[in-house]
Amino acid sequence: MDVGSKSHWVCAPALNGCGREVQEFGATTPELERMARWLKQRQVESVAMESTGVYWIAPHEILERHGLEVLLVCTRTLAQVPGRKKSDRIDCNWIQRLHSCGLLRGSFRPAEQVCMLRTLVRDKGTLIAERADWIRRIQKSLDQMNVRVHRAVSDLEGATGMAIIRAIVGGERNPERLAELRDPGCRKSPAEIAEQLSGHWREDHLFSLEQHLKMHDAIAERIQAYDRQILQQLNRWEPPEGPDQAAPPLANRNKAKMIRQRGEEPMRQAFYRMSGVDLTAIDAVGVGVAQAVLTEYGADVAAFATARKLATHIYRLLRWGQGYVDWGAEAYEKCYQAARVNRLRTNAAQLGYELVANTTSA
Repeated sequence: MDVGSKSHWVCAPALNGCGREVQEFGATTPELERMARWLKQRQVESVAMESTGVYWIAPHEILERHGLEVLLVCTRTLAQVPGRKKSDRIDCNWIQRLHSCGLLRGSFRPAEQVCMLRTLVRDKGTLIAERADWIRRIQKSLDQMNVRVHRAVSDLEGATGMAIIRAIVGGERNPERLAELRDPGCRKSPAEIAEQLSGHWREDHLFSLEQHLKMHDAIAERIQAYDRQILQQLNRWEPPEGPDQAAPPLANRNKAKMIRQRGEEPMRQAFYRMSGVDLTAIDAVGVGVAQAVLTEYGADVAAFATARKLATHIYRLLRWGQGYVDWGAEAYEKCYQAARVNRLRTNAAQLGYELVANTTSA
């Protein structure tokens, strides 16, 4: 299947089983449904489509919904094949020939439930980046008035920092009263904080500060809406065997306290039910990191076994100087040949044949 913005060209076995047929379908949803029925009539089980922008997403999801295996392939290297003319009709025919021979490898795409979570988390990430931009604008307005909130507290977006900013927008100008808003756990004394909070309070900067804060709060509200939707999706997840109960308490009490203060404990529990393990038990892995990993790849990472081995070799070499041991070309060749035989055996079985070794001497 060659994907386009206005139409899709599809090549499939003919209805009578002899030869191939090429058909053009529109990009509208009714046309995609008709395409799925057309493929099912020809007893197609697997579809390879060439990725183009985001136009592949709709046909991919609809074909999957109809029970077809869909492979998203990158055919960039095929364009370099000499002697082949370029057209949508020829491309889909060429893709079908290669796919029928088992020569195309699909790009990684997680399960549908993971894809739905991934969309939400990616959009939430965009909002988080935008919120950070408005925090920088807030700091700029404060700097222009020489109100050094980011010097008075370690985190401008923390409890003390935001309380001071909201008080300034609300009309408070007295440094001592602003300093009284410090959190009890703040390391600096009220006098040290007040010293940084004297400004010249120019009207234009105060107006900008108020607007920046409103934009920050509006985006924060949208982020909370995304969090609620993500939790709703996770609650529909059928847990694997075992994680019906809650995630065990974290051994690191400070980390557990920080997760509770940020309101991330429900998300931590939801991801534990999804995967059956608690990734936040790993040092330096918080709920945000666990969310990014599980919503991008899902709980099944078998497709990346190779990448894990490479990362392990690199880490061991950099961390401890543990040298890489090469098994030698002979051992590699044996593994390579075994993999080739397994691929041939799988392709033969899919076509209804059995692969038999040739024991005749040369």
